[in-house]
Amino acid sequence: MLSDAVRTELADELARAENDRVAIDPLVARYPDIDVVDAYEIQLINIRRRLDSGARVVGHKVGLSSKAMQQMMGVDEPDYGHLLAEMQVFEDVPVEAGRYLFPRVEVEVGFVLGADLPGADCTEEDVLAATVAYAPAIELIDSRIKDWNIGLCDTISDNASSAGYVLGPERVAPKDIDIKAIDAVLTRNGEVVAEGRSDAVLGDPVIAVAWLARKVASFGVRLKKGDVVLPGSCTRAIDARPGDQFLAEFAGLGSVRLHFT
Repeated sequence: MLSDAVRTELADELARAENDRVAIDPLVARYPDIDVVDAYEIQLINIRRRLDSGARVVGHKVGLSSKAMQQMMGVDEPDYGHLLAEMQVFEDVPVEAGRYLFPRVEVEVGFVLGADLPGADCTEEDVLAATVAYAPAIELIDSRIKDWNIGLCDTISDNASSAGYVLGPERVAPKDIDIKAIDAVLTRNGEVVAEGRSDAVLGDPVIAVAWLARKVASFGVRLKKGDVVLPGSCTRAIDARPGDQFLAEFAGLGSVRLHFT
């Protein structure tokens, strides 16, 4: 476990990397003893700083929610990061790719909460009862670590590699669609670049959201009414380049666009 001074130093490095768009060497290579508690505390240092500067938490994202990604990272559970209001991007406003270091996009079924979730004892039934709607979503991910050469504690420290998100206009109530069987197709500049299905997320994205509610409770955080929760990607991540136009289409759920300049 790292000292508070080292945690603060690493949080400083990550914040500078994001601000200056200059990536840093992996934390795990320099501090082999870093663990997930250190990593979440580093993440929270930067989140608290941003909140102190006027930022607002509007939700959370789950990462490493596919078995393939967990096996690659050598872990047996997902990770999570915070979504801030300033991270939201919009379909009708092009995003400048140069704002990021190594931007990529992921296709997700977003959850919009209509009620607070329980904490440590949250169940899948609680999630379904509290979810007012599903929404088509694209998560914009980025890494402040050089060349996406990340270990588990690198991505957790780096707010789970989160950078932005966009929701499409459609909203579908949980009772009106099978959350485990939503096919998704992502095109870039009109060419299909990724396909997947919602059950790629732990077999059921609801499981990921319930896990998240339980996990963040251990850090004194709750998922609240109005929050957006991104449970993990239906497809592999795709690099985003200047000029790219992405369209994610979801069977029975609508679509969402994201344009980079």
